[in-house]
Parts: sequence; structure tokens; C-alpha cells
Amino acid sequence: MSFFENTRKPVGLGGKIMVAMMNLGHSPVARWGLQFLNVAPDAKVLDCGCGGGANIKRLLKKCPEGIVKGIDYSPVSVEKSKKVNEAAIAEGRCAVLQGSVADMMFADNVFDAVTAFETVYFWPDLPQCFREVYRVLKPGGTFLICNESNGDTDKDEKWTEIIGGMTIYKDAELKTYLEQAGFHDVQIHKKKSWLCITAWK
Repeated sequence: MSFFENTRKPVGLGGKIMVAMMNLGHSPVARWGLQFLNVAPDAKVLDCGCGGGANIKRLLKKCPEGIVKGIDYSPVSVEKSKKVNEAAIAEGRCAVLQGSVADMMFADNVFDAVTAFETVYFWPDLPQCFREVYRVLKPGGTFLICNESNGDTDKDEKWTEIIGGMTIYKDAELKTYLEQAGFHDVQIHKKKSWLCITAWK
């Protein structure tokens, strides 16, 4: 496995290094994307593909009276996320679980918002994953997708060649999948090569 394969499912020492790098490297695009998420201070939020937990930490700040849960299918990511957010976990405001977005353990209509930062590239069955996100969102809830690569340039292809199982989607593709899953009022925001999409249940 190449070092870059660790972006998909971090494992071992290389995975631990990759997760730490993700927390630093993805900060600018995550901060930009979060401005499009409007949630109440006591919101219940789920971060899918939570990686190293940096965005869980940001979401906890955005919802100071809320609860933020994270899910990732990599044990290395879950471990790092728990470490980064151990104070909030101890307070009962945060939980990080290992699992797949395609089949989540949460009940229906639980979350006010669901976020996905730099992760939908790796979701194996995107329509099924979007249906699952729709299922766990409360009516009127928001789904926010934030990607550093928007698929508009040929440069994006180099990443899909290096990293197996990675697909970079264009905004129109994501919009179609979201609408097919039942989402409405899909809004697209772009800056440089970045892409942020918000959709409502």
C-alpha cells in the first residue's frame, strides 16, 4: 500500500502520520466551508468520515451547547479523533464511532446537520450513503459537503491515479445524487478549486 492510500483508510504508522497531516492540511478549506453551515448553538451534528477529528473540534465550537458525533471506518482515524476531542467526550458532548456511512447505527431523524469534509471521494456507494445521511437527518436538517478538489481541472486526475478507490465528483454529479436521495434546495459554492455544497432534507 502506498503512503497516499492512507487518505482512504488510514492504517498503521503511515496512517497516523497521514491523519495528523490531514488535520493541518485541510484546515483552510474546512474553515471556508463551515461558513455555509448555519446551526443553532444546541444543534446535534454528525461528521461523516471524521478523519483526525479537527472538524469535530470546530463543530463543537460552532455549537457550544450542542452534541457532535463523528463516524469513520478507519480505527486509526477514530483513535486520533477521540484524542483530539477527549475533553468534549468526557463532558458527554462528543462521541466518535467506527463504522460505514453506507450503513450507520443511528436512528432516523436524529441530527440537525451532517457534514462531510474531504471524504465523499471515498464513499463506495454514493447514492446509498446519501440516502443514509438523509435518513439520519431531522426534517429541515442540513447536509454540508466540502471538497478541496471540485473536478473542474485535469490536475484532479493525478490524485485518482495515485489513490485507489478515489472518485472526484463535479458539482452537477453531486447535486443529482443528492436530489435522487430526496434532498432539496441544493446550493453550490466554489472558491479556487474548492467546492462546498449544502442541501436540505
